[in-house]
Amino acid sequence: KTFAAAGSSLDNVFKAQVFLTDLNDFFAFDEVWKEYFKVPPARTTVGTTGLLVKDTLVEIDLIGFVPGKGVDKEVIKSNAPRPLAHYNEGFKIGDFVYAAGQIASDYKTGVPADTMRSPNFPFYNSDIKLQTRYILENLKKTFEAAGSSLDDVFKAQVFLTDLNNFNAFDEVWKEYFKLPPARTTVGTTGLLVKDTLVEIDLIGCVTGKGTTKEAVKSNAPQPLANYTEAFKVGGLVFAAGQLASDFRSGVPAEARRHSNFPYYNSDIKLQARFVLENLKKTFEAAGSSLDQVVKAQVFLTDLNNFNGFDEVWKEYFKVPPSRTTIGTTGLLVKDTLVEIDLIGVAND
Repeated sequence: KTFAAAGSSLDNVFKAQVFLTDLNDFFAFDEVWKEYFKVPPARTTVGTTGLLVKDTLVEIDLIGFVPGKGVDKEVIKSNAPRPLAHYNEGFKIGDFVYAAGQIASDYKTGVPADTMRSPNFPFYNSDIKLQTRYILENLKKTFEAAGSSLDDVFKAQVFLTDLNNFNAFDEVWKEYFKLPPARTTVGTTGLLVKDTLVEIDLIGCVTGKGTTKEAVKSNAPQPLANYTEAFKVGGLVFAAGQLASDFRSGVPAEARRHSNFPYYNSDIKLQARFVLENLKKTFEAAGSSLDQVVKAQVFLTDLNNFNGFDEVWKEYFKVPPSRTTIGTTGLLVKDTLVEIDLIGVAND
């Protein structure tokens, strides 16, 4: 109904993210999914700690297009391992490339031997480094098959089963991106293949055909990790996920209740406001504003914080964007409660 109201249909969906409260439900979910998509979209499926309505099991986030306006939809197929489930490796839509989330699997044996430490040499190498490299090598093939490359990636989402693996993951990440994409990294309850540690979801473009990729930098706190604050590409602004940190002290004093006044104010409200003020700076630096935001994803460490978060959210958006809100096992800075990921339109 949503896509029909937009003058489109599920046939024009090219990108999907699926959040399941119990991965044991995946197989039955996928059986229904097959009924709705002749040419299935590129898809990322991860576990979540919870959703916003009691007893709901799955949240589905879709991106599609309205046909008949000179936009071509092309399936991408490389020699990377083919998934067992009902989705495509990627799509090229105009000059944009949307890849399915990838994990370290050959889809024959599970996690292949060359992406895990030998049981006889448990103190040599690193599982997360091996898996990250395996995934990025396969994503490299996906983007090359689309006439693009990892150099043209401008947006990334990373789902880790254990955030303690982040630093080693990021060491490998640095090897693959000269100008790193805007990135959101959150914890997940699990992935669809046993022993996989990370799923990587990328969006890029084909440059040289009139589409340009411009890094955005404001005076908002700059991250410690290897990613860019935002990119302006093809009339859109893709921001990195932001959380309430100055990246010097952790959660700064202005984003938390005073320890001597624990019953005054609200940590989630303070953090939500801190994040949105910084995202405001990001969009202004891109020549846009929060009024131009069209898509949001919100990751909460505790869904009990949602109502307080939403009260602040209402202050910042006259016409609120489409939003997906899910629970996460954790974020990358101690005591942070929410990460916000936004996509908007550039005013020009």
